[in-house]
Amino acid sequence: MKIQSPDSSSPKKELPPVLAELHALIENDLEQTNRIIVEQLNAQVELIPTLGSHLINSGGKRLRPALTLLTAKMFGYSGDQHALLAAVIEFIHTATLLHDDVVDGSLTRRGSETANSVWGSKAPVLVGDFLFSRSFQILVSHGDLKVLEVVADACAIISEGEVLQLVVTKDLSTDEERYMQVVSSKTAALFSAAMQLGGILCKRSPEEIEHLANYGLLLGQAYQVVDDALDYSATQETLGKTIGDDFQEGKITLPVIHAYAQGNEEERAFWRLCLEDTNHPEGGLQRAIGIIKSRGSLDYAMKTAKRLADEAKEHLKKFPASEERDTMLKLADFAVNRNY
Repeated sequence: MKIQSPDSSSPKKELPPVLAELHALIENDLEQTNRIIVEQLNAQVELIPTLGSHLINSGGKRLRPALTLLTAKMFGYSGDQHALLAAVIEFIHTATLLHDDVVDGSLTRRGSETANSVWGSKAPVLVGDFLFSRSFQILVSHGDLKVLEVVADACAIISEGEVLQLVVTKDLSTDEERYMQVVSSKTAALFSAAMQLGGILCKRSPEEIEHLANYGLLLGQAYQVVDDALDYSATQETLGKTIGDDFQEGKITLPVIHAYAQGNEEERAFWRLCLEDTNHPEGGLQRAIGIIKSRGSLDYAMKTAKRLADEAKEHLKKFPASEERDTMLKLADFAVNRNY
């Protein structure tokens, strides 16, 4: 089994400049993290490393583990435990993706077949469980109770967020506050945890760790809001997954919430038919995209994402300027301006 390095993990497209800059800063640390991933994916049951490496090698940006590594480097960390904790973050992220794709019935991710489309639904769920379990084995061996607390809390929040998303699916009474609660839990919590681990490892003050946590949380929120907007604006080729998945599954995301609130009764009836009744007329997705654009809902979502990213940067500006800090500031802009 071979885990590709982050710099070569996406052969279909070149890395955007900010990600190339990020990877260059922590190249050796990422390689060390990958070696740990390979070692820790080892199991007696061959399907575990096979299926785990399928997703880990499928072209992810490595953003979450990179945040742990960048934060540690920003504070001058010189040990090797940051790579171990970054591997834990990647394992947890991978586990959540395996579970998500089964729940959503997704057939593609990052331009490749999902694990459930190759192996069915049972194996990815069980391998996801293995990755969660392996993560906590690693954390116990690491021995820092604060680190264990942060990761355990994040996992509980993520799980709660997934259930909440299930509850609000097909429910057009969902408002923006409820939507942000889902986003904060299912996506942003792990960004926040990744930042905190770097700070805890470097023994930073509680106040500093809070700023790191808030940067991660707001960055993750902005990232997910853009993801949800791209589902109605990107192309399948650039996005790397089927366009309109959220629409087909009845997910209530920010563009839909805004368009529904701004729409006339005919448009609201259309949303209820498609999302609450999941009765999709021919050309339904194209009409949904047209309504969202005409109501300014994509612009609204993108302005919301930019506001969140700007707030994230303010927390990071509490720290002295450095290559690592400045790259993470650019990363907040990238989260908003990307097209995939």
